[in-house]
Amino acid sequence: MKPPKLRTVERYAPPYPLNNFPSNFPLGLGREVVYLLATRITPRLEGADWEEIFSRLIGGRWKPSNVGLDDVLLEQTAWSAKTVKATTPSTAKRVRLISGRNSPTYSYDVDEIRKTNPNEIGEMVLGIWNARVASVRAKYENLRTVVLIKSDDLLELAIFEMNTELYQSESYNWRWNKRNNLEGLDKQTNAHCFTWQPHGSQFTLIEDIPENRLAIRLRQPPPLDRDKVLDTMEFDDSWVEIID
Repeated sequence: MKPPKLRTVERYAPPYPLNNFPSNFPLGLGREVVYLLATRITPRLEGADWEEIFSRLIGGRWKPSNVGLDDVLLEQTAWSAKTVKATTPSTAKRVRLISGRNSPTYSYDVDEIRKTNPNEIGEMVLGIWNARVASVRAKYENLRTVVLIKSDDLLELAIFEMNTELYQSESYNWRWNKRNNLEGLDKQTNAHCFTWQPHGSQFTLIEDIPENRLAIRLRQPPPLDRDKVLDTMEFDDSWVEIID
């Protein structure tokens, strides 16, 4: 009997190639950040701000996620949006991305962490990460992480994307460092790829910044006068109701 003919499953292409942001993206991002600088007393741009801004810029939907891997959605692509600080974002080469809490004690019932082979603990840490990624990949064709690297004053920014990957545990060696944190190193290059902290179970990815990242510099806007803004809105005391 010849094999049956099966319907092919059409894969959805992402809305744009990796790191090839829409043409209006740089100007739109600058506009968003200048607005924040003008309306906030201190230069602040937190994770939720970045998720919301990025979703607007690409025409996506902002959906804060408990897993943290699908905060922004567009068609069959999901993004995790992260922010990190750097003195000069345009020249930064590597970033550390905090990527959740992976607890072998909770997930694998391992209590004696320091008495267990570090490679076994590392395999468990990656296993937890991979399980999260696989659960989100089951819902979307494409899974990415978009990173905003920001200076303290928010006047210099760099942005890049990477595919959110599953990691093969056999490709890494694990060792304890002087701070009693577990480090994962690539077996072929000896590059430091992961850090896991036993106290709090924080898992960190260490990523190279691609050469085709986007970088922009902004001019400091004058702050908006609060009283003038309220006057423009015709604010008066009737806007405030004491209910208790």
